[in-house]
Amino acid sequence: MPPGITIAADAPELSAANTGFMLICSALVMLMTPGLAFFYGGMVRVKSTLNMLMMSFISLGIVTILWVLYGFSVAFGTDHGSLFGWNGDYVGLSGLGINQLWDGYTIPVYVFAVFQLMFAVITPALISGALADRVKFTAWALFVALWATVVYFPVAHWVWGTGGWAFELGVIDFAGGTAVHINAGAAALGVILVIGKRVGFKKDPMRPHSLPLVMLGAALLWFGWFGFNAGSWLGNDDGVGALMFVNTQVATAAAMLAWLIYEKIRHGAFTTLGAASGAVAGLVAITPAGGSCSPLGAIAIGAIAGLLCAMAVGLKFRFGFDDSLDVVGVHLVGGVVGSILVGFFATGGGQSKAQGLFYGGGLEQLWKQLAGVGAVLAYSLVASAILALLIDKTIGMRVSEDDEVLGIDQVEHAETAYDFSGAGGGTAPRTAAVPGPVVDGTQVQRNKKVDA
Repeated sequence: MPPGITIAADAPELSAANTGFMLICSALVMLMTPGLAFFYGGMVRVKSTLNMLMMSFISLGIVTILWVLYGFSVAFGTDHGSLFGWNGDYVGLSGLGINQLWDGYTIPVYVFAVFQLMFAVITPALISGALADRVKFTAWALFVALWATVVYFPVAHWVWGTGGWAFELGVIDFAGGTAVHINAGAAALGVILVIGKRVGFKKDPMRPHSLPLVMLGAALLWFGWFGFNAGSWLGNDDGVGALMFVNTQVATAAAMLAWLIYEKIRHGAFTTLGAASGAVAGLVAITPAGGSCSPLGAIAIGAIAGLLCAMAVGLKFRFGFDDSLDVVGVHLVGGVVGSILVGFFATGGGQSKAQGLFYGGGLEQLWKQLAGVGAVLAYSLVASAILALLIDKTIGMRVSEDDEVLGIDQVEHAETAYDFSGAGGGTAPRTAAVPGPVVDGTQVQRNKKVDA
């Protein structure tokens, strides 16, 4: 993603076309957070549906306010030590003119800020899928605020901010393989290692309660992801955004097919959950890579990610960590795969002239990608675990075991996702089994209405 750069003497003028395009892309990325809520909400049991929706939705409130107050300044302000930024004009977005352009581009700073805001919103929401069924809503809200401040805002500066160490090193991350997906996946792993497993993990059935809801969420994510990815070039002037748009579709399709093929061979069926999960894995993997590879490379990246993520979701049972909705298996693994494969598939003809191993670039870009992946993974894992531990030792992260069994929707939100009390027009009549006729020597039992 292009960070701000020094304004040249022939500074560009505001482009109405690029500005309108970026506003649309910002709205598409915003839609991804409710889409994620539906995707996760359908994957949990009925008693946790509303909590899962709220864990994503609350990020729209908390992160938006923090971003305006100081998050944008930390992520994209003047660099300090290659680790974080700061610019007083960005605090509260109060020092900006409505026509002030983002340095070197043809869109206003306000537009860039709101586009980046939507990335900041969805990233902590991604973490929530790993924590289904068992986290206090107050504790989760506090974690979102602290995590965005301590982890997301600085990491965004590392990767995309002028002067950030990963950006200056030359790590390629077009739209968030490291800053969003590895960041969220590693955080999910760190938190679940602190808070532990759900009651009944590996014993009770924990199947998705609404696969249509999962498919709806996946479709909204796929749709919104075109804004997420293609918009990250901040304009339409040179065709790179168009390349990213095509590669987003191609990689997602390849990943979905690869996941389904693996699933059929491994488990004997093509499932709707597999199709949805495979599509998301492809979207994750192409996010860092799509601006630097060809469509054929995107097919390869998507297929590899679909296969490896499908294999990775079973690791939680092997190693005993309860990643409820496979955030580690899809977002961490998919982000790592996509980021590393840049070092193999970068053609040198897209967002930069950097070439991967398969295009004559040797190992130079590969080691840069590995450095970015390793640093973000390690920092997010450790920092997230520390934050979760601090919250757990103060206000407590988990609901009680009794509350978890009863259902977190009722306990934390005083609501249930579905109300069937009015089905059929009233209370169902009481019945009792009474003897019926004898058929082939067997006494048939009949249900007879009885008085309440």
